[in-house]
Amino acid sequence: MRKPLLFGFLVVVLLGTGAFLGRLSVRPHSEDQRPGRFPEQIVYVRSADDVVSAGMMFTPPKEASKPLAIIWVHGWGANFYLPSYVGIGRALADRGLTTVSVNTRMHDLGNVEKYTFFDKRVRGGGYWGVTSEDAQDIAAWVSFAEQRGYNRVVLVGHSAGAASVGRYQADSTDKRVAGLVFASGGVGEAGQPDDSAEHRARVELARKLVAEGAGDDLIRLPNRSYPSYVSAATYLDIENTPREYGDFFGTTTSNAPVSRVKVPILAFFGTSGDVGGEKELDRVRASVRRLSGGARTTTTTMITHGNHEYVGEEAQVASKISEWAETTLLRR
Repeated sequence: MRKPLLFGFLVVVLLGTGAFLGRLSVRPHSEDQRPGRFPEQIVYVRSADDVVSAGMMFTPPKEASKPLAIIWVHGWGANFYLPSYVGIGRALADRGLTTVSVNTRMHDLGNVEKYTFFDKRVRGGGYWGVTSEDAQDIAAWVSFAEQRGYNRVVLVGHSAGAASVGRYQADSTDKRVAGLVFASGGVGEAGQPDDSAEHRARVELARKLVAEGAGDDLIRLPNRSYPSYVSAATYLDIENTPREYGDFFGTTTSNAPVSRVKVPILAFFGTSGDVGGEKELDRVRASVRRLSGGARTTTTTMITHGNHEYVGEEAQVASKISEWAETTLLRR
């Protein structure tokens, strides 16, 4: 039987909202970005199920470009043009790494993914998106990089995006993916599965709404600090997600998805108000060591003075990723 993951989802929403409120007082402001030195282009992909996603590509000069592309996947409720993402993309291009900061169908709180043949609107985003389907968007972005001449890419998942890139690679074992970066992603289960009567009632309501074709209807999440909502379809998708995906590194569960990942991993947090730190990175290293057949190498580090979105430390994030890619991926 699949175990519920709604408690973990609530924690992700809480942490993401808290991180947003926390950065309001951070200096320098994240929007204080210097213009990029190299070409920047808005780009688009279309997934296999006909969802169009936008992104921003940062391209270094051809003579300085390394044979590896970075694909940066946003966190919950965010999008490809978040100021700190733009700053990191520019800094990576400065280091010779073509970078694409991308949207998936989960961008922002809500969006219109597409229209069906019967002109029915399909919504996406944190409130309405079906998270398990964003693998199709990631696959489209990997193919985009390949079409641009990069047959090796690094998938970077920030915050909730870390779960998406990890699940994508564990399930697909895409040979074009040379490495994974978990940027401030969750480590371990957020708590025990919710088996309360209230949760069971919400699940039954979600099933009823989806069966009636009303999967867009919102269900209020029981979080008094930061009240939020998700659609019935979103709620049911999280409920049906196998439990091991909520504990990617297998810190407390068996059948860890990381054991199916054969590429090097880099994981980091910021030292200032992030959702994790050295303790969580210790758990990552310990878990990967005891799992046979896991990632070939696992590197962990901290972003000094970095908050959850690394405001003001974008160059440091780019430096960490670039150094890891140079020593672990390119020299091989």
